[in-house]
Amino acid sequence: MKFKLPNPGLEDRIPSHERLDILEKEEVDGRPKWDNKTQYMLTCVGFCVGLGNVWRFPYLCQKYGGGAFMIPFLILLVLEGIPLLHLEFAIGQRLRKGSVGVWTAIHPYMGGVGKASMCVSFLVSLYYNTIIAWVMWYFFNSFQDPLPWSHCPLNDNRTGYVEECAKSSPVDYFWYRSTLNSSTNIDDAGSIQWWLLLCLMCAWAVLYVCCIRGIETTGKAVYVTSTLPYVVLTIFLIRGLTLKGSVDGIIFLFTPDIAELSNPDTWLNAGAQVLYSFSLAFGGLISFSSYNSVHNNCEQDAMIISVVNGFTSVYAATVIYSIIGFRATERFDDCNDRNILSLMNTFDLPERNITGDNYDAVLQKLNFTYPEVIKDLNLETCNLNALLSEGVEGTGLAFIVFTEAITKMPVSPLWSILFFIMLFCLGLSSMFGNIEGVLVPLQDLNVFPKSWPKEALTGMICLVSFLIALIFVQASGNYWLALFDEFAGSIPLLIIGFCEMVGVVYIYGIDRFNDDIEFMIGHKPNIFWQATWRVISPLVMFVILLFYFVTKVNKELFYIAWNPDYVNFPILERLPFANWIYAIIFILAGVPSLVIPATFLFKFIRNRCRKQDDLQALQTVSSAVSMNGLSN
Repeated sequence: MKFKLPNPGLEDRIPSHERLDILEKEEVDGRPKWDNKTQYMLTCVGFCVGLGNVWRFPYLCQKYGGGAFMIPFLILLVLEGIPLLHLEFAIGQRLRKGSVGVWTAIHPYMGGVGKASMCVSFLVSLYYNTIIAWVMWYFFNSFQDPLPWSHCPLNDNRTGYVEECAKSSPVDYFWYRSTLNSSTNIDDAGSIQWWLLLCLMCAWAVLYVCCIRGIETTGKAVYVTSTLPYVVLTIFLIRGLTLKGSVDGIIFLFTPDIAELSNPDTWLNAGAQVLYSFSLAFGGLISFSSYNSVHNNCEQDAMIISVVNGFTSVYAATVIYSIIGFRATERFDDCNDRNILSLMNTFDLPERNITGDNYDAVLQKLNFTYPEVIKDLNLETCNLNALLSEGVEGTGLAFIVFTEAITKMPVSPLWSILFFIMLFCLGLSSMFGNIEGVLVPLQDLNVFPKSWPKEALTGMICLVSFLIALIFVQASGNYWLALFDEFAGSIPLLIIGFCEMVGVVYIYGIDRFNDDIEFMIGHKPNIFWQATWRVISPLVMFVILLFYFVTKVNKELFYIAWNPDYVNFPILERLPFANWIYAIIFILAGVPSLVIPATFLFKFIRNRCRKQDDLQALQTVSSAVSMNGLSN
């Protein structure tokens, strides 16, 4: 038994296979084309592989059982990520349109899916390019020796360090005060930070230059932006493995905590990470694939991109934790050194009498002999595993943890420059896809006159985005960015991905889709694709969406703030959101999601009204004809 929803007029909305071949040969459809297959693959890799692979995936591995997190991630990558990636590649290549055009062609009532993708791409672009601006600020400051975040600045009297820095650390102070000039809560907007404003202008200007003519210019840029991060990651891995403690970090990362597999949050976050790391449901991949030859092997592309993406996540996590292992070992040794110095001064021991190797044995002996003295010393508790398990997510990992580790390396400015070049390339190549996910739908919706050149359209999008993104360069900007990151790219992506799968399988028709793929690549999809598209992937996404919704709705929402007056400073203060922030959360997560049913209802009601008007007009004509007949 086959289930397919009625879809009248579909044949008139999509080009036939014969028509596609004619368009391919005559090149009369007016769509840009990739210069070569390498350019297309690098663009897709650059879009899929982004900042999330470098800082979010390692954090999730650390938080949810190390190697144990790899198991649900890889399972859901196969059952959720790869099938949806292949579906987006195939449907974009078949219908040769952007996200709005594709879903409107499949069914006019589904146009909201493309609009929702456009909204998410726009919202994510706003804060993603702000992160690139932060990266540029750190990059510019890396041309100093010593690095400005390696030491605390002196106070006004030059008699000591600035109190806020002395109570925290140089890297924390440089991030929260010198860079963000962070306010103590989200309600205190503060003023615009001019140095970040300049960096934000530079970030949007660079993006505009790269995207000025669509894939004609981004296709050239990806040769650098998509390949350079792998070179830098490899350099950091080689350097990291030569540092003390790096292997401890890697072992800690991959040591599995099997108990985490029974934690629903582990599977929930693995599923969400798959969608986010593949850049699925943003609409950019559909647009990119629409520029391919109609007979391009999209199935092979999906497999290659999936393997590269999964490999990059694991590879980047290995690199990151080799450096984190070095940082933790340095802090562990510093902790031991302070305790050793206290013991030597208290017991008047000769220098080098206590070393890191015999510290535990000496401490145990002294504690047995002089327990009261040792107790009064209040020695620090030095625990390497505790230091390794200090999970720092997102911006904290890049701008605090990694920068601190870099300061402890020889020739630290060089490593800082390389690191921030890598982040810049990762962010920029992902932004190419986000801008594509906004630009092409706007063209499909005819928002701008068709006479406008692409340079003007791209410039308009970048200008509007820049003006809205000014909210992120205020003193409260870091809190706003965390808010956007938490809600703009979470629930909407899950809903869009689920609707895409259901739309192709049960509205467009899986049999028609199978025939399309056979026409494009020469053979029908195998049993794996059939099973995942028809049942497994929609079910997995529905369950993840359900659990995600339940856990987030019932969870009280907090954010963390930098407050020098906080009792437990430098620990970040945990604050509840003000009531008005919930309206912002609804706009970020609710509006893109509700665009889908809103578009459906609007078109349904409009069509019903039109049918009634047509019926009334027909009845009027019939009545007029009848009256004329009677009068004759």
